[in-house]
Amino acid sequence: MSDTSEKEQPRRRQARGERRIAQLLQAAARVFCTTGYTAASTNAIAREAGVSPGTLYQFFPNKEALAVELGDRLMHQMQETYGEVLTPVDPATPLEEAIGTAVDRFMAFNTEHPVFFALMHGPDVPGRIAEAHDQLHATVIGRIEGLLGSLLPEADPADVTRTAHVCLGVYKAGLELVLAHEGAEQAAYVQEIKDVLIRYLQPLVGDRLGGA
Repeated sequence: MSDTSEKEQPRRRQARGERRIAQLLQAAARVFCTTGYTAASTNAIAREAGVSPGTLYQFFPNKEALAVELGDRLMHQMQETYGEVLTPVDPATPLEEAIGTAVDRFMAFNTEHPVFFALMHGPDVPGRIAEAHDQLHATVIGRIEGLLGSLLPEADPADVTRTAHVCLGVYKAGLELVLAHEGAEQAAYVQEIKDVLIRYLQPLVGDRLGGA
């Protein structure tokens, strides 16, 4: 056997393993969304993935390991999303456009990955996921504070922090309503959330945005 063939075999095995892991994580996401984390079982996840429980255990010892790996991957994607969205806003940008863009990006992530909400807000999620979510929440609040601070340079820092918490709270409360609906009704709820945030921030921001 050539050296090239010997090197290719481990790579092929690794690729097969990665595909299997992705398959199991997708199945876990569907089960967690359907039954919730607490009621989910490894047998149900294996059945959803079309594999035996023994195959699942080759990669994950229990459902907590599946949830943690899934949560880690989603957390990374979410961090990339808010990193792209919560950036300084061009003063020529209308407030409606700035808020609309941010809400659309976050909503797209959450509607494409509903398991993120199921894992982050479930009553019995693994401690590691809860800790990571708390860190993500603190980081997002910090980014919103930075964005608002650039729009409200004369505001008291405590007021900016409070405003950031209200904005995120409005979004999270609205997200639950959005995920409970589909199609045109879901789109209508997304627009309602945008309208609430615009009406809340407009008196604070004034004509700092969209004035160019």
